[in-house]
Amino acid sequence: MSKNLIRMSDTMRRTGYGKAWIYRLISQDKFPKPIKIGSRSIAFVESEIDDWINQRIAESRKEVA
Repeated sequence: MSKNLIRMSDTMRRTGYGKAWIYRLISQDKFPKPIKIGSRSIAFVESEIDDWINQRIAESRKEVA
């Protein structure tokens, strides 16, 4: 499994969440932690974001069934 990094803008686009909401979820341990890639830059591990999205889909489907 490759470990590609994606920036906050891509993470926001993929999840549909804004930056403030993502940071709130991170602080509540409900979202994958970012990785510091520079003095003022962060990124997320793409596979962790994909897994998080897939878990949300699975939880949503389970509630309907």
